[in-house]
Amino acid sequence: MSQATEVVGNPYAAELAAAKKAVALAARLCQRVQRSILHSDIQSKADKTPVTVADYGSQVLVCLVLKKELPSHSFSIIAEEDSKDLREDGAQEIIEHITTLINETIVNDGSYNMSLSKEDVLSAIDGGKSEGGPSGRHWILDPIDGTKGFIRGDQYAVALGLLDEGKVVLGVLGCPNLPLKSTNKNNSSSFGDRIGSLFFATIGCGAQVEALEGSEPQKISVCSTNNPVDASFFESFEASHSKRDLTSSIAEKLGVRAPPVRMDSQAKYGALARGDGAIFLRIPHKSYIETVWDHAAGSIIVTEAGGMVKDAAGNDLDFCKGRYLDRDRGIIATNKHLMPLVLKAVQEAMKEEQ
Repeated sequence: MSQATEVVGNPYAAELAAAKKAVALAARLCQRVQRSILHSDIQSKADKTPVTVADYGSQVLVCLVLKKELPSHSFSIIAEEDSKDLREDGAQEIIEHITTLINETIVNDGSYNMSLSKEDVLSAIDGGKSEGGPSGRHWILDPIDGTKGFIRGDQYAVALGLLDEGKVVLGVLGCPNLPLKSTNKNNSSSFGDRIGSLFFATIGCGAQVEALEGSEPQKISVCSTNNPVDASFFESFEASHSKRDLTSSIAEKLGVRAPPVRMDSQAKYGALARGDGAIFLRIPHKSYIETVWDHAAGSIIVTEAGGMVKDAAGNDLDFCKGRYLDRDRGIIATNKHLMPLVLKAVQEAMKEEQ
């Protein structure tokens, strides 16, 4: 699609073009790292979650592309990683590795004639320390959503959203391992067997998907089933991310017969947005606090595809309270027909659990 056709009726056309370019470039670096993943490429953060050179490299490339493509914009980004661990003694080799990876990705892409120093890389990583908030514009980035899936060789996503005056107005999800063709028989597609999906949406303009390396975009929509018996649902691959006994009790109440589809990352939001399944349930353990970067991009892609995303109390997700989501425990995404039924089942199951 030419940039001219993207401009029509889309006030965020320039931002969307920049975001798609940033996510696609970051995804290229991630693909390369995943292919040759070595134990030395994985660090463990203080909270014991693994972080790889690809998380850092992806964050730097997204920040770089946004600054290059939108030079006149004031820049604020809420992102997952910071450079603290990379500035410690003994991290010299890993920061050199990250810098080399980034520079090689830039050269191979050919869009920019530049080379980053180690200090450039560290300061770019720390560019993601914004606290966001209800006023102004803030990009929201998860450089690799689903790091454990990434390390396993499974699904992961580069997830980028834009918050404008407290509202998510744009989302791009790069899912390098997700087949481009929908599993939903009703979604006609000319994509064949290609792997690698780029989902994107801007507020009021619908949601689309194209090949990660570029193709003609296709409009997507959530599945239209109104009977939970015909529905299938997505949940996290990692058992620690969602209470499976609770989700199976919810599925039972709804009469859902299909087994859950377990998938890492916001790739679930993309798959749901194009009708591969009908319901996404995430009911984490009570102590878990959701971050904005885990849901911003995916949630607007689902809502622009005609779906709904709510917390367990039926409220819309609020992304303008900083780096964390202020919400009732649990996140539900589904179509408009099923949402009241799913909410009722979730609330009943949570009450019984208590």
